[in-house]
Amino acid sequence: MARRWFRLDTAALIFPAIARRDWCNVFRVSATLREPVDTALLQRAVDDTKARFPTFFVRLRKGFFWYYLEESREPLRVRQDYAYPLTYMSSRELKRNCMRVLVYENRIAVECFHALTDGRGGITYLTNLVARYLALKDGLSLPAGDPIRDLREKPPAEELEDSFLKNAAEVAMSRREEASWRLRGTREPRGYRHLITGIAEAEVLRNRAREMGVSVTSLLAGTLALSILEMQAEARPNRKRRRPVKITIPVDLRRLYGSRTLRNFSLVLNLGVDPRYGDYTLEELCRSMEHQLRAGATPQNMAGMIAANVQPQQVLALRLAPVWIKNAVMDLVYRRSGEMGGINLSNLGLLKLPAELDARLERAEFVIGPQRTYPNNCSVISQGGRTYINMIRNIRESELERRFFSHLVEAGIPIAIESNRRMDECTA
Repeated sequence: MARRWFRLDTAALIFPAIARRDWCNVFRVSATLREPVDTALLQRAVDDTKARFPTFFVRLRKGFFWYYLEESREPLRVRQDYAYPLTYMSSRELKRNCMRVLVYENRIAVECFHALTDGRGGITYLTNLVARYLALKDGLSLPAGDPIRDLREKPPAEELEDSFLKNAAEVAMSRREEASWRLRGTREPRGYRHLITGIAEAEVLRNRAREMGVSVTSLLAGTLALSILEMQAEARPNRKRRRPVKITIPVDLRRLYGSRTLRNFSLVLNLGVDPRYGDYTLEELCRSMEHQLRAGATPQNMAGMIAANVQPQQVLALRLAPVWIKNAVMDLVYRRSGEMGGINLSNLGLLKLPAELDARLERAEFVIGPQRTYPNNCSVISQGGRTYINMIRNIRESELERRFFSHLVEAGIPIAIESNRRMDECTA
């Protein structure tokens, strides 16, 4: 019997092309329960979700013209969590499965190759996996809705669609922008990743953002920008030699266009300030980030950005080119404009769950890996009254985290710090 296959969505096309032997774009979503996880029952839950979420149970295949996703030949087996978050997904692993389900004591983690979906799609799958596990374990029954799906129903076409194709403008927006100042550091051997988690009371964080007249995302982006501006000022005392500092913010396009797709449907905005024009207070930075985010995240503006990604696919010469030529072109485009911003700040916001399910979770987390050429990244999610801010890096130096969390504390936001290595790496 022929196996089901799926075209890569518009955003996913870039990820196989820019993967390297020591890096590919992977993210993690996880839920920590209030009791140890029964691995055998979790395996049953994984198997039970396969038919309802077919685009998650796939492997990466290389065709003559394009990469594509094909139904996995090997069953997806639950594994014990190991090493450090987001260990490298090799091409050999991607040819078997593009997703991992990992267990460590009370925690269920799902790690996805970004060609499958984005953070919103990943958290939707995790939520349904946990709900199915608790149904098998304790008989928990939840009504279908959002985000809970009826596992008996056939996945609707709108969940499987490439929503970029439906929402592109007729005119594409230019990709040109000035490059930002970039953090550097001493690379850790064997791809080791440091993960420092700052935990804040969600209400305290929201109230402080309201006092400034900004969103939580803008508050965090402004604090990151302040930390990086300080580091650049120390590295480059001559103001004329400094460069813009940018924070890259992914925007979930489902809200703008009413999409229900579970595939990738987000684009990034690079929000920035130029230190050559003067110094900024934290409040000024946060308000600047808020204004730029509101101005950029409009349906019209994002449609132009979507068109910049969609239109190259429609060029006949590129469509007929073999995949190795497409890879070279996309890699060149990525090197010139793919990481023109800076640290990625990805905020999934409040994880909205049915009360019965929310009460069974001790915490939820969202972790994105470092970019190909930028050593730090930041991802955020709120659940159970707390906001979890995950700072990941593949370099030894922890100066950015130290400054960032210290500034949040100075702004009146107490932060509890956890680390996957040493508790003394950050002293906020």
